[in-house]
Amino acid sequence: MSRLEELVRSSRLFAFNLVNRDAWIARQARSVRAGSRVLDVGAGSCVYRPLFSHCEYKTQDSAALNGNLCRTGGYGEIDYVGDATSIPVPDGAFDTVLCTEVLEHVPDPVAVIHELARILKPDGKLILTAPLGSGLHQEPHHYYGGFTPYWYRKFLAEAGFGEITIEPNAGFFAFYVQESLRFLKLSAPTHLRAPIFAKCIWTPLWLILLPVLGGFIPLIGHWLDGFEMEQKFTVGYHVTASKG
Repeated sequence: MSRLEELVRSSRLFAFNLVNRDAWIARQARSVRAGSRVLDVGAGSCVYRPLFSHCEYKTQDSAALNGNLCRTGGYGEIDYVGDATSIPVPDGAFDTVLCTEVLEHVPDPVAVIHELARILKPDGKLILTAPLGSGLHQEPHHYYGGFTPYWYRKFLAEAGFGEITIEPNAGFFAFYVQESLRFLKLSAPTHLRAPIFAKCIWTPLWLILLPVLGGFIPLIGHWLDGFEMEQKFTVGYHVTASKG
Protein backbone atom coordinates (compact mmCIF):
# COMPACT_ATOMS: atom_id res chain seq x y z
CA MET A 1 0.00 0.00 0.00
CA SER A 2 1.39 3.40 -1.00
CA ARG A 3 1.79 6.27 1.47
CA LEU A 4 -1.02 8.13 -0.32
CA GLU A 5 -3.36 5.13 0.04
CA GLU A 6 -2.48 4.90 3.75
CA LEU A 7 -3.31 8.59 4.24
CA VAL A 8 -6.63 8.23 2.41
CA ARG A 9 -7.62 5.16 4.42
CA SER A 10 -6.74 6.90 7.69
CA SER A 11 -8.76 10.03 6.84
CA ARG A 12 -12.33 10.27 8.09
CA LEU A 13 -13.02 12.68 5.23
CA PHE A 14 -12.33 10.03 2.59
CA ALA A 15 -12.82 6.74 4.45
CA PHE A 16 -15.25 7.47 7.28
CA ASN A 17 -16.72 3.94 7.26
CA LEU A 18 -13.44 2.28 8.16
CA VAL A 19 -12.17 5.07 10.42
CA ASN A 20 -15.42 5.29 12.40
CA ARG A 21 -15.64 1.51 12.78
CA ASP A 22 -12.03 1.19 13.96
CA ALA A 23 -12.53 4.00 16.48
CA TRP A 24 -15.73 2.41 17.80
CA ILE A 25 -14.07 -1.00 18.19
CA ALA A 26 -11.15 0.65 19.98
CA ARG A 27 -13.60 2.17 22.48
CA GLN A 28 -15.27 -1.19 22.99
CA ALA A 29 -11.90 -2.88 23.49
CA ARG A 30 -10.96 -0.42 26.23
CA SER A 31 -14.10 -1.42 28.13
CA VAL A 32 -13.16 -5.12 28.16
CA ARG A 33 -11.70 -6.23 31.47
CA ALA A 34 -7.98 -7.08 31.48
CA GLY A 35 -7.34 -10.81 31.27
CA SER A 36 -10.67 -11.52 29.55
CA ARG A 37 -10.83 -14.26 26.94
CA VAL A 38 -11.70 -12.66 23.58
CA LEU A 39 -12.47 -14.40 20.31
CA ASP A 40 -12.31 -12.45 17.05
CA VAL A 41 -14.64 -14.31 14.66
CA GLY A 42 -13.81 -13.79 10.98
CA ALA A 43 -10.57 -12.15 12.06
CA GLY A 44 -8.93 -12.10 8.63
CA SER A 45 -5.79 -9.98 8.92
CA CYS A 46 -6.25 -9.75 12.73
CA VAL A 47 -5.97 -5.96 12.63
CA TYR A 48 -7.66 -5.64 16.03
CA ARG A 49 -5.15 -7.78 17.90
CA PRO A 50 -3.25 -4.75 19.33
CA LEU A 51 -6.51 -3.33 20.75
CA PHE A 52 -6.91 -6.44 22.92
CA SER A 53 -3.30 -6.73 24.09
CA HIS A 54 -4.60 -6.61 27.67
CA CYS A 55 -6.70 -9.74 27.01
CA GLU A 56 -6.23 -13.35 25.95
CA TYR A 57 -7.01 -12.76 22.27
CA LYS A 58 -7.89 -15.69 20.00
CA THR A 59 -8.97 -15.71 16.37
CA GLN A 60 -11.26 -17.68 14.06
CA ASP A 61 -11.71 -17.58 10.29
CA SER A 62 -12.74 -19.89 7.49
CA ALA A 63 -9.61 -18.73 5.61
CA ALA A 64 -11.52 -19.37 2.37
CA LEU A 65 -10.46 -16.16 0.62
CA ASN A 66 -7.43 -15.45 -1.45
CA GLY A 67 -5.25 -13.71 1.13
CA ASN A 68 -4.87 -10.57 -0.95
CA LEU A 69 -8.59 -9.88 -0.42
CA CYS A 70 -7.96 -9.47 3.31
CA ARG A 71 -7.63 -5.97 4.68
CA THR A 72 -3.82 -5.92 4.88
CA GLY A 73 -3.23 -8.29 1.99
CA GLY A 74 -3.05 -11.53 3.95
CA TYR A 75 -4.37 -13.52 6.89
CA GLY A 76 -3.03 -13.05 10.38
CA GLU A 77 -2.39 -15.87 12.82
CA ILE A 78 -5.68 -17.81 12.97
CA ASP A 79 -6.24 -20.10 15.97
CA TYR A 80 -9.44 -21.80 14.78
CA VAL A 81 -9.77 -22.36 11.03
CA GLY A 82 -13.24 -23.45 9.98
CA ASP A 83 -16.93 -22.65 9.82
CA ALA A 84 -18.23 -19.84 12.07
CA THR A 85 -21.33 -21.95 12.78
CA SER A 86 -19.22 -24.66 14.40
CA ILE A 87 -16.26 -23.26 16.33
CA PRO A 88 -14.35 -26.04 18.13
CA VAL A 89 -14.48 -24.61 21.66
CA PRO A 90 -16.64 -25.54 24.69
CA ASP A 91 -19.83 -23.73 25.60
CA GLY A 92 -19.16 -20.47 27.44
CA ALA A 93 -15.48 -20.41 26.52
CA PHE A 94 -15.13 -16.64 26.02
CA ASP A 95 -15.93 -13.45 27.91
CA THR A 96 -16.14 -11.34 24.74
CA VAL A 97 -16.74 -12.12 21.09
CA LEU A 98 -15.81 -9.68 18.34
CA CYS A 99 -17.39 -10.16 14.90
CA THR A 100 -16.88 -7.33 12.41
CA GLU A 101 -18.05 -7.19 8.78
CA VAL A 102 -18.53 -10.96 8.67
CA LEU A 103 -22.27 -11.72 8.59
CA GLU A 104 -22.68 -10.75 4.94
CA HIS A 105 -20.03 -13.32 4.01
CA VAL A 106 -21.55 -16.42 5.63
CA PRO A 107 -24.39 -18.50 4.10
CA ASP A 108 -26.34 -18.70 7.39
CA PRO A 109 -25.83 -15.57 9.53
CA VAL A 110 -28.57 -16.56 11.98
CA ALA A 111 -26.74 -19.81 12.74
CA VAL A 112 -23.56 -17.79 13.31
CA ILE A 113 -25.36 -15.60 15.85
CA HIS A 114 -26.51 -18.70 17.73
CA GLU A 115 -22.96 -20.06 17.71
CA LEU A 116 -21.61 -16.79 19.12
CA ALA A 117 -24.19 -17.05 21.90
CA ARG A 118 -23.11 -20.64 22.62
CA ILE A 119 -19.41 -19.81 23.04
CA LEU A 120 -20.03 -16.75 25.23
CA LYS A 121 -20.15 -16.99 29.00
CA PRO A 122 -23.32 -15.83 30.78
CA ASP A 123 -23.28 -12.01 30.72
CA GLY A 124 -20.57 -12.19 28.05
CA LYS A 125 -20.35 -9.31 25.59
CA LEU A 126 -20.85 -9.41 21.83
CA ILE A 127 -19.24 -6.67 19.72
CA LEU A 128 -20.72 -6.81 16.23
CA THR A 129 -20.70 -4.81 13.00
CA ALA A 130 -22.06 -5.48 9.53
CA PRO A 131 -23.00 -3.33 6.54
CA LEU A 132 -26.43 -2.10 5.59
CA GLY A 133 -25.36 -1.03 2.11
CA SER A 134 -22.26 -2.08 0.19
CA GLY A 135 -21.10 -3.19 -3.21
CA LEU A 136 -19.86 -6.69 -3.88
CA HIS A 137 -16.62 -7.44 -2.07
CA GLN A 138 -14.52 -10.43 -1.00
CA GLU A 139 -16.12 -12.39 -3.80
CA PRO A 140 -17.38 -15.04 -4.24
CA HIS A 141 -18.14 -15.16 -0.50
CA HIS A 142 -20.62 -12.27 -0.37
CA TYR A 143 -24.14 -13.51 0.22
CA TYR A 144 -26.21 -10.69 1.74
CA GLY A 145 -26.79 -7.03 0.97
CA GLY A 146 -27.10 -5.73 4.51
CA PHE A 147 -28.54 -5.99 8.02
CA THR A 148 -31.14 -3.69 9.56
CA PRO A 149 -31.76 -2.78 13.22
CA TYR A 150 -34.86 -4.97 13.07
CA TRP A 151 -32.74 -7.95 12.01
CA TYR A 152 -30.43 -7.46 14.99
CA ARG A 153 -33.25 -7.03 17.50
CA LYS A 154 -35.12 -10.10 16.28
CA PHE A 155 -32.30 -12.59 15.83
CA LEU A 156 -30.07 -11.48 18.69
CA ALA A 157 -33.01 -11.71 21.08
CA GLU A 158 -33.96 -15.15 19.73
CA ALA A 159 -30.39 -16.32 20.34
CA GLY A 160 -30.60 -15.24 23.99
CA PHE A 161 -28.99 -11.80 23.87
CA GLY A 162 -30.19 -8.79 25.80
CA GLU A 163 -29.07 -5.19 26.41
CA ILE A 164 -28.87 -4.73 22.63
CA THR A 165 -27.52 -1.36 21.49
CA ILE A 166 -27.49 -0.39 17.81
CA GLU A 167 -25.68 2.68 16.46
CA PRO A 168 -25.63 3.80 12.81
CA ASN A 169 -22.23 4.41 11.28
CA ALA A 170 -23.07 7.99 10.21
CA GLY A 171 -26.04 8.95 8.04
CA PHE A 172 -27.17 9.81 4.52
CA PHE A 173 -24.79 12.70 3.84
CA ALA A 174 -21.70 10.69 4.81
CA PHE A 175 -23.07 7.82 2.71
CA TYR A 176 -23.44 10.30 -0.17
CA VAL A 177 -19.81 11.37 0.28
CA GLN A 178 -18.72 7.75 -0.04
CA GLU A 179 -20.66 7.36 -3.29
CA SER A 180 -19.38 10.69 -4.61
CA LEU A 181 -15.83 9.45 -4.19
CA ARG A 182 -16.80 6.12 -5.70
CA PHE A 183 -18.22 7.96 -8.73
CA LEU A 184 -14.89 9.73 -9.23
CA LYS A 185 -12.94 6.50 -8.94
CA LEU A 186 -15.14 4.43 -11.26
CA SER A 187 -15.52 7.20 -13.84
CA ALA A 188 -11.83 8.08 -14.00
CA PRO A 189 -10.77 8.10 -17.68
CA THR A 190 -8.10 5.50 -16.95
CA HIS A 191 -10.73 3.26 -15.35
CA LEU A 192 -13.28 3.31 -18.15
CA ARG A 193 -13.50 0.80 -20.97
CA ALA A 194 -14.30 3.40 -23.61
CA PRO A 195 -12.97 4.34 -27.05
CA ILE A 196 -10.36 7.09 -27.26
CA PHE A 197 -12.78 9.71 -28.61
CA ALA A 198 -15.15 9.13 -25.69
CA LYS A 199 -12.29 9.47 -23.18
CA CYS A 200 -11.20 12.69 -24.88
CA ILE A 201 -14.70 14.12 -24.36
CA TRP A 202 -15.06 12.85 -20.78
CA THR A 203 -11.58 13.69 -19.42
CA PRO A 204 -11.98 17.50 -19.22
CA LEU A 205 -15.46 17.09 -17.71
CA TRP A 206 -14.08 14.65 -15.13
CA LEU A 207 -11.32 17.13 -14.24
CA ILE A 208 -13.94 19.85 -13.74
CA LEU A 209 -15.91 17.55 -11.41
CA LEU A 210 -12.82 16.41 -9.48
CA PRO A 211 -12.60 19.29 -6.98
CA VAL A 212 -16.38 19.31 -6.52
CA LEU A 213 -16.97 15.59 -5.96
CA GLY A 214 -13.58 14.95 -4.35
CA GLY A 215 -13.28 18.08 -2.25
CA PHE A 216 -16.40 20.21 -1.76
CA ILE A 217 -18.87 17.31 -1.44
CA PRO A 218 -16.79 15.44 1.21
CA LEU A 219 -16.35 18.62 3.25
CA ILE A 220 -19.98 19.76 3.12
CA GLY A 221 -21.35 16.21 3.36
CA HIS A 222 -19.57 15.39 6.62
CA TRP A 223 -20.58 18.78 8.04
CA LEU A 224 -24.24 18.22 7.15
CA ASP A 225 -24.16 14.68 8.49
CA GLY A 226 -24.00 16.04 12.02
CA PHE A 227 -27.45 17.57 11.51
CA GLU A 228 -29.12 14.66 9.71
CA MET A 229 -32.18 13.40 11.58
CA GLU A 230 -33.34 10.09 10.12
CA GLN A 231 -30.07 8.11 9.75
CA LYS A 232 -31.91 5.45 7.74
CA PHE A 233 -29.37 5.66 4.93
CA THR A 234 -26.19 4.46 6.60
CA VAL A 235 -23.33 2.23 5.55
CA GLY A 236 -23.93 -0.06 8.50
CA TYR A 237 -24.52 -0.48 12.21
CA HIS A 238 -22.35 -0.98 15.29
CA VAL A 239 -23.98 -3.34 17.75
CA THR A 240 -23.32 -4.58 21.25
CA ALA A 241 -25.29 -7.16 23.22
CA SER A 242 -24.97 -9.22 26.37
CA LYS A 243 -25.71 -12.92 26.67
CA GLY A 244 -28.65 -13.56 28.93
